[in-house]
Amino acid sequence: MTISSAVCNSFKQEILVGTHNFTVLGSGGNAFKLALYTSSANLGAGTTAYATNPGGGGNTEITNTSGSAYTAGGKSIVSVTPALDGTVAVCDFADISFTSASFTANGCLIYNDTQADKAVCTVAFGGDKTVSSGTFTIQFPAAAASTAIVRIA
Repeated sequence: MTISSAVCNSFKQEILVGTHNFTVLGSGGNAFKLALYTSSANLGAGTTAYATNPGGGGNTEITNTSGSAYTAGGKSIVSVTPALDGTVAVCDFADISFTSASFTANGCLIYNDTQADKAVCTVAFGGDKTVSSGTFTIQFPAAAASTAIVRIA
């Protein structure tokens, strides 16, 4: 199985029909979550929704090996209202951390928890990232035309 970084194909169509609202949650936007996966997951452009076992082949969403830092479905992420950077629409999320964590993750899925867990994008970490009784932090890149995690040119 493999995880590749991609904006999900289904998301591209769904934004044209108004399915996703990235405005800040308290201002009428949707709730988004980030779920972590092992290297056994099959995530990429063809991913359409959150699942604990995308692509079959066993449980591929990570499990916390000790403590309660990670639960199935992942963690809520805070959307920053979209903006334009030149001619590119960009969206950013606040960085998130899983504290007192012990697990290994190979990538993640960002999905819309408000809209039936519809997939937004997948991110490959470039290999296994392991934390043992520590803090696992995901830092999102700057909301700029060439770096934003979600960008529409």
